[in-house]
Amino acid sequence: MESLKNYFLSNPSTSQVLLYAGIILSLWLIEAIVLGTSWKDKWKHTLTNTLFIGTALPVQLFMTIFVLIIASWGAAHSWGLLFVLPYAKSYFTKYFIGFILLDFCEYLYHVIMHKVKPFWNLHLVHHSDLQLDVSTTVREHPAETFLRMCFLMLWVFLLGASFGVLLLRQTLQTVANITSHTKFRLPAKANQIISLIFITPNLHHVHHHYQLPYTDRNYGDVLSIWDRLFNTFHQDLPVSEITYGIDTHMDPKANASFLSILKIPFLTRNK
Repeated sequence: MESLKNYFLSNPSTSQVLLYAGIILSLWLIEAIVLGTSWKDKWKHTLTNTLFIGTALPVQLFMTIFVLIIASWGAAHSWGLLFVLPYAKSYFTKYFIGFILLDFCEYLYHVIMHKVKPFWNLHLVHHSDLQLDVSTTVREHPAETFLRMCFLMLWVFLLGASFGVLLLRQTLQTVANITSHTKFRLPAKANQIISLIFITPNLHHVHHHYQLPYTDRNYGDVLSIWDRLFNTFHQDLPVSEITYGIDTHMDPKANASFLSILKIPFLTRNK
């Protein structure tokens, strides 16, 4: 157990990838078996989304180096908001408050991606998936991956987030992102309770409904409290009322072609 812990701490990027892959594969199999999805259709859909790993993962891994450099510099110079808060050296401030602030930053990033037109043209690649399932998690344009990591570098610089809180944050974010995209939904009562604090699959399914105002609801990443505070929260939509995708890009043929999806931001930039 100790050797496993040491490996996880000394190889954060590799550990994240392994965790990511393990959870996605497990949920993918459960979706296929329990929900009785056609294996042929699921393989075809998953293959299209999985190809994005090949374009986004190298960008993510490369830019993680700079995130860690910034975190190390901040720690060495006691730079960032977390260093000027009361009890800055306490675990409570470093990890709990650090996690809360990073989660708020991720909420802010998500809102920006929806509200700034050039950024939305990139982000709608993720929203254009007409069959939301766990593989949708990896459907991200490589240019958005680059942009997302640039924002993360900015947040780490401003907050002075340590390596430890980044590791905690990224681990919980990995689990939250994957589970929120699964086809499975929580029972209404359970969703009502859990969603008081956390983003659930039910909440994120609303966010992937193809029309406004639902596309602009439930931006939260791990915590739902930001949506409640800033009036972007929507409790739930019945499954029968949800249509996945984005209303400007509902062509099944275009959304099934990896190359066509990659071109979306450039074909829509002047629209």
